[in-house]
Amino acid sequence: MRGIGAFKQRLPQAEDALPGRAEPLPLHNQHFVNGQPLRGEFPGMATIDLGLGCFWGAERRFWQLPGVVTTAVGYQGGFTPNPTYEESCTGLTGHTEVVRVVFDPAQVSLDSVLRTFWESHDPTQGMRQGNDVGTCYRSAVYCHSAAQYAAAQASAAVYQQQLEAAGYGPITTEIAFPAPPFYYAEDYHQQYLAKNPGGYCGLGGTGVGCPIGLGLDD
Repeated sequence: MRGIGAFKQRLPQAEDALPGRAEPLPLHNQHFVNGQPLRGEFPGMATIDLGLGCFWGAERRFWQLPGVVTTAVGYQGGFTPNPTYEESCTGLTGHTEVVRVVFDPAQVSLDSVLRTFWESHDPTQGMRQGNDVGTCYRSAVYCHSAAQYAAAQASAAVYQQQLEAAGYGPITTEIAFPAPPFYYAEDYHQQYLAKNPGGYCGLGGTGVGCPIGLGLDD
């Protein structure tokens, strides 16, 4: 999507990060595809934040998953408050591009969400995803409960075995709990590929399946 220098493959120190801003970026709080809110309270639902490369294609993968109530894209895991897209692309915010996935655990299990995550990208690539290079494309799972964290760790361990058998290296995915602050991206990025059906999608997995039925429920 963009050429990024090698220095942008290193996370900045907090003191070197861009200052950002106190106010959130403007957000039209309605999902372009299903009409649900992007931001708010979702009683009875579960939320998890997932980074798997350019968030345009990643978000589409999850809004198409049955049982997902709403999705939104944003910036997470860095230092700069309320960054812009241009700022995040410099590598000086520390954030990665993520999809916030709100789902109904009665309709789709956490392990199904995690399976979709693992199989939709290559989690062994470090600070890149395919031709998209930089810290903002690193793989991440930001958890909203201790149970999610345990499930994410367990699923990574199982998938690592499958990847190694297929000749891949170690998983580099960042798995963290509690989830760091999530900053909603600009309106034009939300549900981008529904608004721009011919837009860029760099999403691509390894072709290695992730076993399901692991009892990873939230």
